[in-house]
Amino acid sequence: MPAGSDEVDRIVDSWLRERPDLDFSPLQVLSRVARLSRHLDRARRTAFSRSDLDSWEFDVLSALRRAGTPYQLSPKALLLQTLVSSGTMTNRIDRLVERGLVERRTDPNDGRGILVQMTGQGLTRVDAAITRLVDAEAEILAALPARDRERLAALLRKLSLGFD
Repeated sequence: MPAGSDEVDRIVDSWLRERPDLDFSPLQVLSRVARLSRHLDRARRTAFSRSDLDSWEFDVLSALRRAGTPYQLSPKALLLQTLVSSGTMTNRIDRLVERGLVERRTDPNDGRGILVQMTGQGLTRVDAAITRLVDAEAEILAALPARDRERLAALLRKLSLGFD
């Protein structure tokens, strides 16, 4: 393989030799995205585990953190942000309550409703996890200058708009 080539180049070159009738340009992009995704998953698992969180716990706590003070949302709002079923969210809230990372509170605007509020311990964990995650992701992207990162982000945004 020539200098600057990667494993995807080797795979595509082999396919081109065997199947020159096909356009392998999608593999040039998406195989790299898939490989980078595995590195990102590993970095995320490490960042979360170092903060004693599972990825689903981080998802719920980060939704609460992004809500701002007092770091509370309704279960329905959490559902919309984390894209899980109602039963799954109830289970997740129960487990986070058991761990002391969130509390259920009566909604002052609706006596029948509840709000999920992050505790101080939850705040400490999610802040540590996001700091570790941003550091790990910056390391993954360190080979790209800021301008290239911005361009890549814009291209990926354009591609993902069809799925969101």
